[in-house]
Amino acid sequence: MTITDIKIRKIITEGRLRAVISITLDNMLAVHDIKVVQGDERLFVAMPSRKDENGIFRDIVHPISPEARQMIESQILDAYQRHLEQMQAEEEAERAGL
Repeated sequence: MTITDIKIRKIITEGRLRAVISITLDNMLAVHDIKVVQGDERLFVAMPSRKDENGIFRDIVHPISPEARQMIESQILDAYQRHLEQMQAEEEAERAGL
């Protein structure tokens, strides 16, 4: 399984939620509403979830193994960091041009 595309759908600057992401797997399957969350010690990836009838959130889609979770999380967090760096560079270039 290969992540063939990562789209940063939304960047959030307030609260613990930092971004909403979509990924494409093997150019065949899209997974939407993956969240980048600021935890107490680090950023982490939360898979799409839904509240069940008891009010408990359950993942709709999730990796089966720790290795798969690590692979998905590292690629998403790398793309998120690159996106932030690009946004910062664009803001600096815009300020320098004014």
